[in-house]
Amino acid sequence: MNKKRERREGGKIRLSGRLSAIASFVPAGSVAADVGTDHGYIPLWLVQEGICPAAIAMDVRPGPLERAAAHVREAGCSDRISLRLSDGLDALLPGEAGAVIIAGMGGLLTVQILERGRRIWESWEPERERLILSPHSETAGVRAFLEEAGFLILRETMVREEGKYYVIMEAARGRMRPLTEAEREFGPCLLQDGHPLLAEYLKKEKETARALIGRLEAAMGNSPRAKEPGAADGRGIKEAAGGQGRTDAEKRLTARREELCARIRMIEEAEDEMQRNNQRAGEAGASLDGLRLG
Repeated sequence: MNKKRERREGGKIRLSGRLSAIASFVPAGSVAADVGTDHGYIPLWLVQEGICPAAIAMDVRPGPLERAAAHVREAGCSDRISLRLSDGLDALLPGEAGAVIIAGMGGLLTVQILERGRRIWESWEPERERLILSPHSETAGVRAFLEEAGFLILRETMVREEGKYYVIMEAARGRMRPLTEAEREFGPCLLQDGHPLLAEYLKKEKETARALIGRLEAAMGNSPRAKEPGAADGRGIKEAAGGQGRTDAEKRLTARREELCARIRMIEEAEDEMQRNNQRAGEAGASLDGLRLG
């Protein structure tokens, strides 16, 4: 959380653009549980704005939870916000919350928290309770988990804050059609909606990958094997890449180049899909209907 972007005015919370986007996904009238609450800004805002009648703020660290408790007391919300020292969902009881927020951490940790907290969501009814997730990395792994665990991705959005791109997704129990590789990586709803920030992100990712490939090829071109006969027309590099006597460094360079080329191909597939979806805009089938199975 960027502490500089949050403000308290007369005890009321004003959220940053990213946190506002996360909070906007919480269904009105639900009790929200915020995992890794840090300063407790999202639960405070949800309660103060009347979105949630009550909220649960949880953090694994005593320090942030103490700061959150101070903010809750200052805002006069102690009767509506419960603060709990909790490793993930450990301190939450089944049925206590209609919306679980996990934001501001990596995708691997997000998945670990959800795996350990199965007792919370396994009994959820289809498309009733909500997961609000905003992993800072490994978003493909999070979507793969949702797909395998029997969740339906309801909607996604993307925000840019201080030069970084953040994805927010809302999911509920339900049947979802299998996702493509590009959908897991970049977001099925973002692709179907042709989200402008996703288009911007894909362009930058492709430019970065191409620049890295250029550096790798320069490094490969400076290798001893690349200077052997045939290097001028590229055969030296190819033979160095495929030869039996490649050094470990050459193997790593070649493998990394292949990874980057594969990523560029996936980005271009995603761009093509977004273009097709934009052309079909207004036709039958919104993002939600496009993902629901059956």
